[in-house]
Amino acid sequence: MSTIIIALTLLCVAGIAAGQILFKKAAMHLPAHPQMIDWLLNGWLIVALILYGITTLLWIWVLRHAPLHLAYPFMALAFIIVPLLSYYFLGEPLNTKTFIGGALIVIGVSLSVAH
Repeated sequence: MSTIIIALTLLCVAGIAAGQILFKKAAMHLPAHPQMIDWLLNGWLIVALILYGITTLLWIWVLRHAPLHLAYPFMALAFIIVPLLSYYFLGEPLNTKTFIGGALIVIGVSLSVAH
């Protein structure tokens, strides 16, 4: 994969990870028993859906230029990015298992895309 395709793939991963944080924020801002209007007027949800839409279009473009077996393993990096973002932006805890799992994911991605 070219450098630009790798960069755009990583941008997709970042978009998906950011979208997950936005979905969590959306969930946190819903009342206990949300009505349809609560969903429709949830700004966090609207932004998350827009980001996911843009990221999906970019991902389709990436897949037009890169084999899925090389591009898709990068998506596993979201399993590292999401916990880090949730720690910094939502105050959720991190633990040693998260870091060990993250290291294994990075190793796996590296092995799967190495030539």
